[in-house]
Amino acid sequence: MWKELTNIWRANDLSKQAWDQSCEMLELSKDIFSQAIIYLREAHNIETLKKLKKKDKEINEFQQQVRRKVLTHYSVQSEKVDIANGLILINMVVDIERIGDYCKNILDLAINHPTQIISEEISEDLTTIENEVQSRFDKTLEAINKQDTNIAKDMKKGYHEQLTGKSDEIVNSVLSGKLDFGSPSKTAAVTLYARYLKRIGAHLKNITTTLINPFDSIGYKQ
Repeated sequence: MWKELTNIWRANDLSKQAWDQSCEMLELSKDIFSQAIIYLREAHNIETLKKLKKKDKEINEFQQQVRRKVLTHYSVQSEKVDIANGLILINMVVDIERIGDYCKNILDLAINHPTQIISEEISEDLTTIENEVQSRFDKTLEAINKQDTNIAKDMKKGYHEQLTGKSDEIVNSVLSGKLDFGSPSKTAAVTLYARYLKRIGAHLKNITTTLINPFDSIGYKQ
């Protein structure tokens, strides 16, 4: 299905533009995420962080442009086409837009938390989650650009153990009173950060399932 989809999107001017913009959205999301991690770990001018937050608007604009191009493509298409192809692409850009929102949330942590959050100085599990999300960004882009279903299938491994399970453990341990990080402010920040990372990982997972799942199962384990 994925190869058929990408062939369709690359064959037509409007659909090719929509496909290319979707890939640009994901690249921009990765760039914002990488910078957000740096700014969370280091002291930066607040105005610099606020400027980076505004890049999220570019992702929102991309999403609207892709929607318009998909709609126009199917509106003018005279031949019978599989509308699931357009829905798959729209579904993917929704996940990318949500990733942008969570990256913006991480920037809010960097702006509002009084000290830096350096994962390896705080929690081994938090470091594992952070590294896992960074790795999954790279692998998702590679899988999408190469249309590589093997990479997508391989990414299902360790998703719970290295990402969602560890994030839930941090959050649930804080809520139950079994874990804190020295102060209410830092504990709240670390808990939010663990949850934001989990959600980014989940949306990356949704994108990769586009390559291996039928439309009705995109985002779900198979």
